[in-house]
Amino acid sequence: MATQNDSAPWWSWVWPAAAWATILVAGFLGVSPALAAVAGVVLIGTVFAAVHHAEVIAHRIGEPFGTLVLAVAVTVIEVALILSIMVAAPEAKAGLARDTVYAAVMIVCNGIVGLSLLIGGVRHHEQGFQLQGASAALAVLAAMTMLTLVVPNVTTSAPGPEFTKAQLAFAGIVSLVLYCGFLFVRSVSHRDYFLAASDGNEDAHAPPPSLSVATVSMIALVSSLVSVVVLAKLLTPSVEAALAAVSAPKSVVGIVIAGVVLLPECLAALRAARANRLQTSLNLALGSALASIGLTIPAVAAVAIAMDLPLQLGLGVKDEVMLALTLFLGVITLGTGRTTVLQGVIHLTIFASFVFFAIIP
Repeated sequence: MATQNDSAPWWSWVWPAAAWATILVAGFLGVSPALAAVAGVVLIGTVFAAVHHAEVIAHRIGEPFGTLVLAVAVTVIEVALILSIMVAAPEAKAGLARDTVYAAVMIVCNGIVGLSLLIGGVRHHEQGFQLQGASAALAVLAAMTMLTLVVPNVTTSAPGPEFTKAQLAFAGIVSLVLYCGFLFVRSVSHRDYFLAASDGNEDAHAPPPSLSVATVSMIALVSSLVSVVVLAKLLTPSVEAALAAVSAPKSVVGIVIAGVVLLPECLAALRAARANRLQTSLNLALGSALASIGLTIPAVAAVAIAMDLPLQLGLGVKDEVMLALTLFLGVITLGTGRTTVLQGVIHLTIFASFVFFAIIP
């Protein structure tokens, strides 16, 4: 959680201002390779700024709505990046939402969790966490991923990896219900499953920001999110051209989007693990994966239905195997409430395999 005081860090204002300045320059001069590189850096910085302002608002309004504000802010960024590319080329980008959500799950469950366990294991030898909370998150994650990314391959009403509109609407509703159920358990009915006395999180007891500070952060959050959407639209041709130049598969675009969106949460989770607050680290990581599916799929499904866009959600056989392996290992490695460096190495090995086979399928 961001430090809550009456003076926001300078970078939380500089990045959004730089984003709008970059957009204005691109509007007058076009997107040159040099400007595209600058815009990429500014985009990442603005994502960090948006998450910071969302955290300020979340701390002001408290749980359970605070958690939802942060999740919605991150999801808006993810959905905007997906839709800005999909709308430009509906047929060619029909599988982008699937690739992005799948990449988010693999990055979180293997990359972020693996690095957290590795860093925590090296520094603290062995770390503990609440088994009930991790089990609940993994159960919801397994249900969401299978229903939205695997079931489309076995339904018969529509060909291939696609749902019919009715099935797509049902999948979106189910994903939202599962996420809301998890949010209720996480924030209201069983909060103790996700808390650890050893966390020592000083920010949890920090006084909330004033109403004026929260209001200013709300304005800055909206400005940051809008600028991220516009920058993503400007950068789309450059990203696709760069991937085509190195002959990378189209699915790599989804990995890039997921990586940008999850970067702030990744750094926060790694800091928590290094400070021997593995519970906080897992809450951040697994919560991000759940929000990525539970909010992104319903939003993308609603837009796809409303605009009659093609949407492919079913994974290929290779990705189904990697997803099943990830969920299976998650149950084992997080099934005791204690972790060592070995679990981190295992998850990072699977993450490296995911990236390798995504580039060289």
